[in-house]
Amino acid sequence: MRSSPAARQWAIVSAGLAPILLTGTYLIAGIFQPASYSPVRTTISVMAGQAGTDRWIMTGGIVLVAGCYLVTAAGLTGVRAPARALLIVAGLAGIGIAASPEPARGATPRHLAWTVLGAVTIAVWPAFAAGRTSPRPLVLSVYGSAAVFAALLGWLFIETRDGSVLGLAERLTSSIQTCWPFIIAVALRRTRRPRHGLAIGGSGGANDGATARAGARGRRQDW
Repeated sequence: MRSSPAARQWAIVSAGLAPILLTGTYLIAGIFQPASYSPVRTTISVMAGQAGTDRWIMTGGIVLVAGCYLVTAAGLTGVRAPARALLIVAGLAGIGIAASPEPARGATPRHLAWTVLGAVTIAVWPAFAAGRTSPRPLVLSVYGSAAVFAALLGWLFIETRDGSVLGLAERLTSSIQTCWPFIIAVALRRTRRPRHGLAIGGSGGANDGATARAGARGRRQDW
């Protein structure tokens, strides 16, 4: 038996890049917005929408984060298939958000659908991935992850009802959500999955068994 990493090194790199890219792009894109734009009250989607100034910056950041999700999903071999599939869906949702920018006024049903799909998928993803991490701190357990993301989504939902800090709630929620795959990847990197293989310098289990039987016969003859 040999062991293989439960999280590939390049998956950890891509997972770590996701929150850096998201935070970096919305900070940079915010510099180019007019003075009337408030990052505390206004969402990230506005900067990537048709009313945004230099919206390609935020749009490119969303696409890059979505690509990081897809790469991370391919390299997290230590989580169950449903967890990897959900991460892929979250990546595709990010591409869908970038491909359907928010209009100058209001929001299109397609943009809202991709946004809700991405938010819900990445919110429930930790509950599917947490069960395979070892060791499992409380915050990485199923119940711990559910508590964290339920609180964040609850706050975000309240702010969508004419709240005064919707932009802040979205940024904080998005930043924590994009950090979670990296946290899970690092936790998985500490574990190794067993993998069948031949021992170096030997020919496998059959010869090992024959060697053991020959040694036992030799000991009986000496006795």
